Amino acid sequence: MLQVALCCATSRSMNRFHDRTGNFPLAAGARQGKTAAMPTLILLTLSNIFMTAAWYWHLKGGPEVANARPMGWVILISWLLAGVEYCLAVPANRIGFADGWSAGQLKVAQEAIALTVFGIFMVTVLGEALSWRHAAAFACIMAAAGFMFVGK
Repeated sequence: MLQVALCCATSRSMNRFHDRTGNFPLAAGARQGKTAAMPTLILLTLSNIFMTAAWYWHLKGGPEVANARPMGWVILISWLLAGVEYCLAVPANRIGFADGWSAGQLKVAQEAIALTVFGIFMVTVLGEALSWRHAAAFACIMAAAGFMFVGK
């Protein structure tokens, strides 16, 4: 029920980005100097926060604590969190695509955001330390994002 309510609320809030036909007039404005990049990036960031929580929340407290959580409940809670993520990611991709982003650009941007969100989650929630490998992986993802947007 919560998932449906959140999807409906997200859908209503996204109505300002498209007209009754489902088109995104903001995209037409993008060609006149306006851009939909900020709503796309904000929604992708929010969706990644929910997805990271959905995938990894149950690991908090270490293996013993994680194994003590009933798998059925973990899956149910994770699916509810993932449902919220979809309610944010789908509009983000539609807005970005309507603004002229390619599917590849949307995916690479999402991955760059996901790595950033996961790094923060890993340190703050799971208590893991960052290493040079994390920095190298982050640099590679950011380079990939840069290559996807060069000349666009």
